[in-house]
Amino acid sequence: MAQIIKFFDDFHSMLETNGDPRTSNWPLMSSPFPTLLICLSYVYVVKVLGPKFMENRKPMELRKVLIYYNLFQVLFSVWLFLEIGMSGWLTGQYSLRCEPVDYSNHPVTVRMVHACWWYYFSKFTEFMDTIFFVLRKKNQHVSTLHVIHHGVMPMSVWFGVKFTPGGHSTFFGLINTFVHVVMYTYYLLAALGPEYQKFLWWKKYLTTFQMVQFIAIMVHAFQLLFIDCNYPRAFVWFIGMHAVMFFFLFNEFYKQTYKQRGKAAAAKALANQKTASSNGSISNGHATDSSKTNGHTLNGFSNGRASDYYVKASSADLHLRPATQIVK
Repeated sequence: MAQIIKFFDDFHSMLETNGDPRTSNWPLMSSPFPTLLICLSYVYVVKVLGPKFMENRKPMELRKVLIYYNLFQVLFSVWLFLEIGMSGWLTGQYSLRCEPVDYSNHPVTVRMVHACWWYYFSKFTEFMDTIFFVLRKKNQHVSTLHVIHHGVMPMSVWFGVKFTPGGHSTFFGLINTFVHVVMYTYYLLAALGPEYQKFLWWKKYLTTFQMVQFIAIMVHAFQLLFIDCNYPRAFVWFIGMHAVMFFFLFNEFYKQTYKQRGKAAAAKALANQKTASSNGSISNGHATDSSKTNGHTLNGFSNGRASDYYVKASSADLHLRPATQIVK
């Protein structure tokens, strides 16, 4: 027991010695353990407690809640993107090649530090994506990808805010918040109702957009392994490997969701054609092409959005998101 206590004392001493003093007294920043506890509680709630609570209850109707939630996330993501951008990336002050962390108290620098903390906080608000699935008894959407992505991101971002709140690593936040603006806009349109389905043809490309995001983050992070830059190598690997993990998780999700669905749809179309032919479906000398009546489904255009129009289709959010919710 004495050794365990000593370990935690030494660990906290290390955090205080090496952590950024500007964020040391900010909410949840003194120790990683509260964040870790919240992340583990999230996993337990969405995988065990929530499904058990809803087991003998009817799915909740949360359409209006989803509309307001997604609108909030769009506005929050826009604000974060502008804060991170105007603190360096969109003003020409930050270099894509190498950007060390500025530990000064310059107003623009402190603005970036605050933006980093709010980006960290945003990862907790994204827990609601999964909780809404559980309350609506859409447990099939609570995929491994979805839970890993949401459960890992707050803990990952905590280390950045604690040790490197600014500089090279904030490119991750800039790109990710922009992706979330697009992503939650899609969810907002989906939540508004079936009359907006005609604007949601690009769902498949949202997952591709997520994967492009991780490729950009990989390249941006790993380039520092080949040049001289005053930025911690440990965080280069930390950020880069996160991007690699999420890319492969999203890629696997993409293949399972769209490529396998496309094959199944093609097989169904062929079966429908054979059935129509065998039944002699002839009208005025022209065979009735039954596949045309449901072509939007067969060609993967609707991708399951008709019956579940206001359910999130991600996350990406690898915020890991299932087929109807399209990756933190």
